[in-house]
Amino acid sequence: MTVRPARPADAPALAALRRAFQHEDDEGRRPSTPARPLEEAEQWTHDRLGGDRWSAWVAEAGGEICGHVFLCPVERMPHPYGGSAPLGYVTNFYVTPSQRRRGVGARLLEALREHYRDAGFETLIAWPSERSSPLWRRAGFQPPDELLELPLDP
Repeated sequence: MTVRPARPADAPALAALRRAFQHEDDEGRRPSTPARPLEEAEQWTHDRLGGDRWSAWVAEAGGEICGHVFLCPVERMPHPYGGSAPLGYVTNFYVTPSQRRRGVGARLLEALREHYRDAGFETLIAWPSERSSPLWRRAGFQPPDELLELPLDP
């Protein structure tokens, strides 16, 4: 198994895995709207991975992508006394069921952490599912002391 930065050419596989992730996450609940075309996710992923804002890491086993994690930097206002390093919003973290509990997720998070520590990021943030929370905690993620959330009604 190898872990590497994702490339725009990975977009079709990543879009398909995103759909599998959502189907698995929505299991038991019926979505209120029909699924959007897979090509939309492919194009979105291709465009983001070809830019300078979003990045992703993939795990490959047997020549196939079996896991991924995405990151979008969050700029912070300049602070006169420091503390203005960017934050990293970690999202779309998924490992295929056949590769779970084999260290794939841990390796993806370690690659992400090392890369962004070296890039000067101060903190990585994520919203884990109940099922994935133990993995995030083993990787060093902790509940925040100061985060507040305001859900906005659509």
